Amino acid sequence: MTAVLEKIGLTRPQVAWRIAQEIDDGSYVNLGIGSPEMVANYVPADREIVFHSENGILGMGEAPAAGQEDGNLINAGKKPVTLLPGGSYFSHTDSFVMIRGGHIDICVLGAYQVAENGDLANWATLDTSKPPGVGGAMDLAVGAKQIFVMMDHCTKTGKPKLMQNCTYPLTGFGVVRTVFTDLAVIDVTEGGFVAREITAGISFEELQEKTAAPLTLAENWQTLTPPEL
Repeated sequence: MTAVLEKIGLTRPQVAWRIAQEIDDGSYVNLGIGSPEMVANYVPADREIVFHSENGILGMGEAPAAGQEDGNLINAGKKPVTLLPGGSYFSHTDSFVMIRGGHIDICVLGAYQVAENGDLANWATLDTSKPPGVGGAMDLAVGAKQIFVMMDHCTKTGKPKLMQNCTYPLTGFGVVRTVFTDLAVIDVTEGGFVAREITAGISFEELQEKTAAPLTLAENWQTLTPPEL
């Protein structure tokens, strides 16, 4: 009888939930295309967070229920969204004025790599078979007040994505504040990566083995235990 191996680490909805807990009440937040879009589904009930999409929406809510989609209301990832009371939509130009003008408190982006000094690589790899796509990432990387990264700790082949120096083309220099992975919550500090929370089932030593840069364990570190999602 073949044994079933228990997966260690968070699911993407659980990582999205963890990020949502980190966002302060009253924040204006941009969610990158892909997994970061799920963050809007897990906002604590006692917080008002205004979500922005660079194609021209302010005040997005959760994803619509099946059958309730509005084909004219989509986010930058071309996925249907809802609009909360008081929400609005506007031109692409006005949206980027908000970004470049420093009016976005937090942007949650995916990444291929993050360096220990906060460098971000998320728009291209060295695989020429996959065409790169910059989108609004470079504007967001320098325009938002804080950059949170949501990503798997390692690639599908097990290679680290947290690096001493990025090997992929950079999106922004020293812009990342915190990295949320399936294994840990890691802050980017002047002294490098600091593990603030670690998923149950993995030790700090094992986390270090999966990271291509030195890690420091925060003195007040905690075990990351999200709800079942």
